[in-house]
Amino acid sequence: MYNIVLIGLDDISCLEVSALKPFTYSPLRSMVYASFFGALTAIGAFIIVPMQPVPFTLQTFFTALSGVILGGRTGALSQVVYVILGCMGLPVFAGGKAGLGVLLGPTGGYLLGFILGAYIIGKIVEAQAEEGIIGIALAILAGDLLLYSIGTLWLSIITHLSLITAIFVGVVPFVLPELVKLLAAAFLASRIKAQYATRRT
Repeated sequence: MYNIVLIGLDDISCLEVSALKPFTYSPLRSMVYASFFGALTAIGAFIIVPMQPVPFTLQTFFTALSGVILGGRTGALSQVVYVILGCMGLPVFAGGKAGLGVLLGPTGGYLLGFILGAYIIGKIVEAQAEEGIIGIALAILAGDLLLYSIGTLWLSIITHLSLITAIFVGVVPFVLPELVKLLAAAFLASRIKAQYATRRT
């Protein structure tokens, strides 16, 4: 599964996805790229470690990549595509779940956080003068903080947990895995961008 994803991302760099900074907006191209990264996020949902009430998946890894590589607007659109597919009944949410009920359930805030997280990550990267791995990692960290803030607040409201308890349930168990995913996503995104830059020179 991991090799398949890497091959797909390498193909994207060949198709100049990493050239989206600056991004000449094209509705058709934007939708194609958004659909592809929405599909990658769906793949990430199937790489799961069951935990309650919030499972561990690789969704945030691909959310981060979508923001860095596609930019804020198209990165967010990729996550909108992903959420819409799940709400329409396709089993693309964590654990093969689907339906509007998932969006309204305990993990719904994290799904909405994917959209805003990808947008913030993309906008921060777009604003950077240079796209080094440190800058990309900080952008992903900012997006993750927003994503988990929305998800935790939603979890607290839906489950009637105190905010502190929700943090211990929905954030603390994921801190180390998220740091690993953050560094992996920053490294991979920087390699893709560097590879494209080399091919252009």
